[in-house]
Amino acid sequence: MPQDNGNRGSIDPGRAIERTAILWCNLGSPDAPTAAAVRPYLAEFLGDPRVVEIPRLIWALILHGIILRVRPAKSAAKYASIWMAEGSPLKVWTRKQASLLADWLGERGHRVAVHDAMRYASPSIASRLDALQAEGATRVLVLQAYPQYSATTTASVIDAVNDWSRRQRRIPEFRFVNQYHDDPAYIEALALGIEAHWEREGRGELLLMSFHGIPVRNIALGDPYQAQCLETARLLAARLGLADTGYRVTFQSRFGRAKWLEPYTEPTLRELGASGVKRIDVVCPGFPADCLETLEEIAMEGREAFLHAGGTTFSYIPCLNDSPAWITALAGIAERNLAGWPTRSATTAQNLPR
Repeated sequence: MPQDNGNRGSIDPGRAIERTAILWCNLGSPDAPTAAAVRPYLAEFLGDPRVVEIPRLIWALILHGIILRVRPAKSAAKYASIWMAEGSPLKVWTRKQASLLADWLGERGHRVAVHDAMRYASPSIASRLDALQAEGATRVLVLQAYPQYSATTTASVIDAVNDWSRRQRRIPEFRFVNQYHDDPAYIEALALGIEAHWEREGRGELLLMSFHGIPVRNIALGDPYQAQCLETARLLAARLGLADTGYRVTFQSRFGRAKWLEPYTEPTLRELGASGVKRIDVVCPGFPADCLETLEEIAMEGREAFLHAGGTTFSYIPCLNDSPAWITALAGIAERNLAGWPTRSATTAQNLPR
């Protein structure tokens, strides 16, 4: 697989074959680990009606009257604990994934631009679409860093694209990849990462798979997220040869007082530590890139909860990040969804191995 060289492809407005682009979208992150930077990010994120589905007026009073006065400083301290020299881990990895995806597709003869974008904060989806339009893009594949579909994430990205489209005279042709929770190459990439970790660090008594949680009410309203998380876990466990007793599925990042998907991750870690489990491995299959929820909430807070309850070894397995198997899987997903669009010259297509 090609190395990351920072080249994400380019579009020549004069050549129709290059007027196809991929927008690789992730959730977002503040621009700095400071309260001043976290506040507008949280305001945009928590102000999205897809994220918090309660009456707008009531929520606006809570959000601006309480949460945005208290939470930014606390969140900033957490971000500071995981900040990288290049910036926010989520942004660093998402940007690198976009670059590597462009390289991989280029080696396969596809002439497409690949740009990373954030649903909240920068670089925004709107700003990236503005740039692509200026470069002459007429077709855009919207590919999201959410393997499991949820209205809180996947649909929110589609909302952002539609909001941008409403302001345009000429709208590009869009395609959306809404889910890939059971994609064999995605499952394989997860499995290879876990197996490599086991080879380096040894294997725990139990593998805990922690997914981001959402309110139970969302499932009752028709969100397929829980079922898709469980299917990902089942497929991953089968690929790893784990018995039902060899792994657990939990949900993390609960917010507010509503009932969220259970079992919750941190209480489960405390329960396991107290019950005599001494060594545990934890992976977050729903996060393609390491971020605050994996590096701080799981690798730090989760570790502390497990060890304090009686466990002795907590091993966090990193996310897919820039692993070659993941970039290959991502490229395969992109290629299938680009099918029918003229991303290659006739000569290039004829010379590719079959």
